[in-house]
Amino acid sequence: MFKSILVSFFICLSIFSFSQTYEIQYESSYNGKVQPNQNPVIVWVNENENFILNTKIKEQKSDFPFEISKIEKPSNTIISYAFLKPNEAISTSDKESISKQEFELTTQTKKILGYNCKKAVTKINSNTIEVWYTNDLKLKGGPSSLGQNLGLVLQIERNGNSATTAISVKKIKKTGIDKIINQTVPATDLLSYRDLLWKSRFTTLKVFENEIINFSDQSKSDENIKRFANGTIILKKIKFPKISQGENIFVELKQQSNGDAYDRTGTVFFIPEEKSQTFFDGLEKGAKTLPLYENGNGKQYYGVVSTQNYQPTVELMRFFTAFGINKFNHIELKDKTWQTVSPFRQDITELKPSLSEKEIWIGTFIGNYDKGGHKVSLDITLHNSEQIVNKNNKVIPLFNTTNIMEMAGQDYATMFNNDKGLFVEFNLDKDLKNAQLRYITTGHGGWENGDEFIPKANSIFVDGKLSFSFTPWRTECGSYRLFNPASGNFADGLSSSDLSRSNWCPGTVTNPNFISLGDLKAGKHTVQIKIPQGEPEGTSFSAWNISGALLGTE
Repeated sequence: MFKSILVSFFICLSIFSFSQTYEIQYESSYNGKVQPNQNPVIVWVNENENFILNTKIKEQKSDFPFEISKIEKPSNTIISYAFLKPNEAISTSDKESISKQEFELTTQTKKILGYNCKKAVTKINSNTIEVWYTNDLKLKGGPSSLGQNLGLVLQIERNGNSATTAISVKKIKKTGIDKIINQTVPATDLLSYRDLLWKSRFTTLKVFENEIINFSDQSKSDENIKRFANGTIILKKIKFPKISQGENIFVELKQQSNGDAYDRTGTVFFIPEEKSQTFFDGLEKGAKTLPLYENGNGKQYYGVVSTQNYQPTVELMRFFTAFGINKFNHIELKDKTWQTVSPFRQDITELKPSLSEKEIWIGTFIGNYDKGGHKVSLDITLHNSEQIVNKNNKVIPLFNTTNIMEMAGQDYATMFNNDKGLFVEFNLDKDLKNAQLRYITTGHGGWENGDEFIPKANSIFVDGKLSFSFTPWRTECGSYRLFNPASGNFADGLSSSDLSRSNWCPGTVTNPNFISLGDLKAGKHTVQIKIPQGEPEGTSFSAWNISGALLGTE
C-alpha cells in the first residue's frame, strides 16, 4: 500500500515538474541602447505549449488589432490568433515553418540571466540572425517562432545591432490566457489570415468597385453612383471620419481596359462645397453655368479657376491609362507577358484638412470616346502613424484646367498660347505660414511636334514675382512596356509607350510638385502660370492640364 502511494506521489511530482510554466519578459535594444516607451514581449512556456504576446495584451489593455501566437509541443505547430476588433477574431495554423528552419550551430557560449547559452546563426531575407538559447530549463520556446527547436531562446540579434533580450525569467502558477482567448476562434487559411489582419490595421473607404467609365448614352446614374458626360465621369458621396494629425491618407485606383485601346488622361478628384457655387452645379446644369475665365486669346474656359463664390475640383491623383491593358492582352509579342491591371496608389495626406469629417463627392474621370471604355476600382485608406510630415491645416483650391467635362463640351486647356497664361486672384482671410503650392502639370497633344513630346518650361509667378520654374519631363516610360499591350511599334524599334513625355507615361501616376512660397500675409494675392504652348498644326493642337491648391498653416 505504502509502495503504491509512493509511486503515485512521484508520478504526480513528475507531472507537476514537467508542466511547470515560466514567464519570460524581453526588451528591445538597438546598438546597445534600450528602446524607450516599448511594449515588452511576454512568453509563457512549459513543456506542452508556448504563448507569445506582450505586456499590454497580458494586461488586456492592447489596442486592436493584436496577435497572440501559440506553439504546441512537441509538434511545433504554430497557431496564430488575430483579434481584429472587439468580438471579432480569427486563427490559422502552420505545421511546417519551424521544421524548415536551418541553423549553423556554433561553439560560442555566454550567460544570460545566469543561464548557459549557446549561439546558432541563420540567414533570413539577407539578414544575419544570431539566436542565443539555453537548455538549462529543459524547455523550448522564445519570443518568436525562430529557434523553437533549439531550446529556450533568451536573445535574438539581427545584423549585430537590433536585439530582443530576456530581462526576467520567473515561475508562475497560472498564465491567465483563458481570460484573453475566452471564445472559440474560427480558423482560416494562412494567406487569408494575413490579409484580414493587414486590412484590419487601417480604415478603408470603398468608393468604386469594378465600375465602368465609358462613352455611351446608355450610361445612367443610380442611387449610389452619379454618371455625367455620357459616362466618362463617375461620382459617389463619401463620408470621412475625423482624421487625426498622425494619420496618413492614400488613394488607390485599379484600372483595366474594357474596350478602349488608347492611353487616356485620368483623374481622381473631390468637389469642394465651401462656396455658393460648385463644380457639381456645372455637371447638372452644364459647363457654361460655371464661372468664365478669359485671357484674351478669344476662347472661353469654364470652371477652371477659383472666384469669390466658386472653387474648382481638387485632384487627389492624376493618372494615365495604359494602352489597352488586360482587354488587349491577346496581342502576342515574344518574351512579353502583359500585366493585367494598372495599379495607381498615392499619398494624399497633405489634403487631410479638406477631408476630415467631411461628406463630399469623390469622382473619377477618364477621357475617352469608347463604348467599352475602362473598368476601375477605387479605395481611400486611412492609416495611423506617428510620422507627422504634413502639418498644414489649410487647403485652398485655386485652379484646375483638366477638362473633366470634355465629353460634355468643356474646352481643352489651351490658354497658355498667350503671355497671360493662367491668372488667378485669391484672398486670404488670415496669414498663411509655410505656404506651398501643390502643383500638378502634364502636357498634351500635337503629335510629334506637340507639347506632349517637346519639353516646355512651366513658370509660376506669385504676386507678380517668379517663384519657381521647371521643365516637367518623364524619361522612364519604357519601364512600363508590359502594361501596354496595344501600344504601337515604330520602324525605329520603339513602342509609343516608350517615348518620353511632358510629365507622364502611359500607365503611371503624375506626382504633384510642392512649391514653397514662404509666409503669405492676409489679403489679396495672385498666382500666374506661364507655359510656352506650341502652335496648332493642322487639326492637331497642344494643351496643358494643370491643377493647383494652396497649402499652409493659419
